[in-house]
Amino acid sequence: MYKFQTMYDNSDYIFKNLDEKTKKSFYADYKLKNDPRITPLGKYLRVTSLDELPQIFNILKGDMSFIGPRPITSSEISKYGNNISELFSVRPGLTGLWQVNGRNNVSYEMRVKYDLYYVKNYNFLLDLKIFILTFYVVVRRVGSI
Repeated sequence: MYKFQTMYDNSDYIFKNLDEKTKKSFYADYKLKNDPRITPLGKYLRVTSLDELPQIFNILKGDMSFIGPRPITSSEISKYGNNISELFSVRPGLTGLWQVNGRNNVSYEMRVKYDLYYVKNYNFLLDLKIFILTFYVVVRRVGSI
């Protein structure tokens, strides 16, 4: 997926030097409050969701849809357990149900539930609701970093 680089080039080194409690927190939700790996410009891009703009090219290429579960990394697959094939049955989206229901303030367990709910129930009206709520969340910066 295309994205602007929002982390320092040596982000792996920075992560390796974090204390174990912080690493454990990261592996629980794959997010860190005040992540030291993110550049000042990167923080601005993330808070304003401008870091997602390059993904429009993924949508135009057909690799993503506008709405759907967010793409995951290979290390996140285990979080979905036996439901991973359901997740992979739809294209990942630029925005989705968990973004409009708390964004970064949602536990990973809840994110999985939102993603699976979307996969099992997606329809035009749900997509329209998510589309409208996305603008509210981005403009109001609800649930941002």
